[in-house]
Amino acid sequence: MSTEIKGPQDLEKEVIKTDLCTLCGACLGLCPYFRVYKGKVVLMDNCNLSQGRCYSFCPRTPSSLDEVNQRTFGAPYPGDSLGTHLQVVMAKSLDKAALAKSQYGGIASTLVALALKKGMIDAAILTKREKELLSSGALARNKRQVLACAGSNYIASPTLEAFHKGAQDSYKSIAAVGIPCQVLALGKMRLNPLEDKNNIEKLSLVIGLFCTWALSYRDFFRFLKKEYAVQKIGKMDIPPPPANVFQMELPEGLKSIPLDLIRPFIRPTCTVCVDMTAEFSDLSVGAVEGLAGWNTVIVRTLRGQELMEEARRARVIEIAELPGANLDHLKEAALLKKKRALENIVKRTGSKENLLYLQGADALRPLWPD
Repeated sequence: MSTEIKGPQDLEKEVIKTDLCTLCGACLGLCPYFRVYKGKVVLMDNCNLSQGRCYSFCPRTPSSLDEVNQRTFGAPYPGDSLGTHLQVVMAKSLDKAALAKSQYGGIASTLVALALKKGMIDAAILTKREKELLSSGALARNKRQVLACAGSNYIASPTLEAFHKGAQDSYKSIAAVGIPCQVLALGKMRLNPLEDKNNIEKLSLVIGLFCTWALSYRDFFRFLKKEYAVQKIGKMDIPPPPANVFQMELPEGLKSIPLDLIRPFIRPTCTVCVDMTAEFSDLSVGAVEGLAGWNTVIVRTLRGQELMEEARRARVIEIAELPGANLDHLKEAALLKKKRALENIVKRTGSKENLLYLQGADALRPLWPD
């Protein structure tokens, strides 16, 4: 890996204190110095390491997209709308239990549950919502545990802490489900530039989730308690345009909040993220606009393709062709996120020569702001 690797003090200075932290959890569970408290990563004490895995794995420290893409797919980073992939389809779960608990088509939960049942993986790292909207990484070993983590969660979660802890156990094959920043962190772990202590060889499957932004826990929860006296929330959703609302299932019924009231709680780091579809995964999963109950699935690797086919043969999912209009809209939205992120990066740094964490991304040059 050609990028410079620094230590935890540098990570705190360059990422945490500059509001670039994604709360992905890649720096947690490695040593006793980094901890998470109510949606914020904290360096508990001085650590004098000049190089650290915490810095190396972080998706907001210098990241060579070319090197990650080469390691993941054996090809240069394309810089286009959807990244390296084999095909784009739509699919939905045929498992009633998964559909009842999951968001949209239930594909991610169904695929993970099947992979566990078939012995393709020993465990899966998922995101589980705890009390008061706090979320954390969870290790699932069976369908019941998978479904306990089902559903969209729009609040940032330190999910990858659970990977570091789970990889230290006897599991030999682990899957991880995460949003783009977490998937990039896993890609950086696969480059493994420092001593071989992170057990990344146990990572055998990555399912990425489409993401446009994540919310800051503290500010968002404070807002809900003050303005809406919210204490307990069920499913959360952002319906497709033109709805322009954030929906929550509350004990008294469905509540819709204008998105304009929610946007101030978006984590600042999300504005500089160029990836909407978790490009460094085996499979990427999102909604299908205008087609309730279906997921868009971007198949990126042969392993991902094999899992989809295994699920189809087992009759736990249905696969269909994604309408051309939906594919065009997906590409447009993903490309727009890249353009906006690059604009925000240049505004922040004042120079096209300083793209913050982006390195080895010459393919993005055509998208740079004028």
